[in-house]
Amino acid sequence: MRIIGSYVSPYVRKVLACLALKGLSYEIDPIVPFYGDEEFERLSPLRRIPVLIDGDLVISDSSVICAYLDEAYPGHPLFPAGPADRARARWLEEFADTRMGEVLIWRLFNQLAIKPAVWGEKADRTAVDKTIAEDLPAVLDYLESQVPASGYLFGEIGVADIALSAFFRNAGFVRFGIDAARWPRTAAFVAGVLDHPALAHLRPFEEASIKVPVVGQREAVKAVGAPVTAQTCGTATPRPGVMAI
Repeated sequence: MRIIGSYVSPYVRKVLACLALKGLSYEIDPIVPFYGDEEFERLSPLRRIPVLIDGDLVISDSSVICAYLDEAYPGHPLFPAGPADRARARWLEEFADTRMGEVLIWRLFNQLAIKPAVWGEKADRTAVDKTIAEDLPAVLDYLESQVPASGYLFGEIGVADIALSAFFRNAGFVRFGIDAARWPRTAAFVAGVLDHPALAHLRPFEEASIKVPVVGQREAVKAVGAPVTAQTCGTATPRPGVMAI
């Protein structure tokens, strides 16, 4: 089983955590999508990560990948059993992938990390300040109404827990943390999920990635033990993605 995508991506993080829960091994081509070549575009027409390659099957959407893993492989269930709970889990995953992705990745992490590192551009501080003052509090208010006082959403950790929490790892990379006095449930929930072994074991690879320039990430994660593929779809020069967000 092969994964294409950077350890820094919250969408890749979600899939890798689910692989860990299922006890599945993988090899990874840890590229940032802007640095993908023509083969990457063939595998991922929207030039997004992660990509899963499992035999002849190629999928390039994290939610579809996680659903496939749950249906195709036994072991730890990634979704709750009842139809109502499964529907709610899918909604929370969708909220994470869309709204939280827009706010925490494109409006925060993109401004403070991706623009300088990939494109050599300065962050728009006005946009960042608005995100922190208005958009992020609205997201956190909603999460505070949804997450449990303790434990995970549906008993055992699953896709919904991982999807909601994975974005805050990126927020931490740009020095944003959840105010535990204002959002105590969310702060405790996210910390608990990120400390689960399925996610915690990824930290050395994430930290190795963010300490070096993008083009050096492959060798950096390999040096700390990541199961890196022999071949890569990565290039030395970035190009814009197909979609705006």
